[in-house]
Amino acid sequence: MIKGILQYAHTLLEESLQPGDTAIDATCGNGHDTLFLCQTVGANGHVYAFDIQEQAITNTAQRLAAAHQTNATIIQDSHANFVNHIPVDRLNRIGGAIFNLGYLPGSDKSVVTKGESTILALEGILEHLKPGGTIVLVVYHGHSGGKTEKDALMHYVRSIDQQICNVLYYGFVNQKNNPPFILALHKKAHQDH
Repeated sequence: MIKGILQYAHTLLEESLQPGDTAIDATCGNGHDTLFLCQTVGANGHVYAFDIQEQAITNTAQRLAAAHQTNATIIQDSHANFVNHIPVDRLNRIGGAIFNLGYLPGSDKSVVTKGESTILALEGILEHLKPGGTIVLVVYHGHSGGKTEKDALMHYVRSIDQQICNVLYYGFVNQKNNPPFILALHKKAHQDH
């Protein structure tokens, strides 16, 4: 059975995250991924959820409260600044991260993720990611500026050393209107020599 984009994103993270891990929701939006990550890392794990929009912070906080999840810290800041918000003992336990690139559904479509900050965050998270950890990017690129971000991202991920990381592309090629696709970066458990 072929999985939909969001379902497959979650499957990749479930296979990568362990109870007690640190996880990052780099674009918490309406909190769906944050809640999923909280449940996946369990009570001893912790999720750091980022968004630049106040509406996203509010929506995520409400979703977590309704589900009685208390193992998350929600931060109104760019994901590029993640390292400033995560304690060192949690930084080296990052087992996975997810980005939903584009704009907040049901919100101002002019506020979008940008290639520069996404790549900065991606580089930093990859550096701190545990061996065997996975970063999933769900790339929505049908909006204004989306193609520029997609192109910058594709250029960046193609340049990542395959000895360090496998990069997967997953998407439906026959859907109309710029269908979203996944980029998944899986950090190798050991470097090949």
